Amino acid sequence: MSSRLIIASPQLDDPNFARSVILVCQHDESGAFGLIINRDGPVSIGAVTERMDLGEPAEPDSVTWWGGPVGPGTGFVIWRGETDDQEGWNLRGDIAVSPSAERLKSLVKTQVPFFLCLGYAGWGAGQLDHEIETGSWLYADVDPAIIFDVPLDERYDQALLLLGLTPHTVSMTPIEA
Repeated sequence: MSSRLIIASPQLDDPNFARSVILVCQHDESGAFGLIINRDGPVSIGAVTERMDLGEPAEPDSVTWWGGPVGPGTGFVIWRGETDDQEGWNLRGDIAVSPSAERLKSLVKTQVPFFLCLGYAGWGAGQLDHEIETGSWLYADVDPAIIFDVPLDERYDQALLLLGLTPHTVSMTPIEA
């Protein structure tokens, strides 16, 4: 299930993930990795690029995104385009993701619009599959508009609408084995 959005069920009450929309970059037998794409981060993009001495991005006052509770000091850039598979992930809809500081520097230098996530969400082998089976997450195909065009505070509802749902129409129950 690589390159998907997972959407927290309305009943998921973990404060790290309640009402989260996560861009899943990798999901295989060894585990899963994704970025929360609907929460503000702690600092502006300009503050990060200034601290790293990378220059001023096109939109320095834009906020970073809080990508998840793991590795809060790590950053991941998301932009429309492609990346080398050794550097990051190419996802559906011409979406690229990279943890590379060099990629961040290149995007700042060329003034290509991008988003910066600080931290990430990670699951061990089988953990995300189990959470989906127990009703914690719904999943949908990646829609680039959710990432690039919809305001952060509207992404949860818009992601549910991809499935024809609203928070009031979803009631998750575990899948019975």
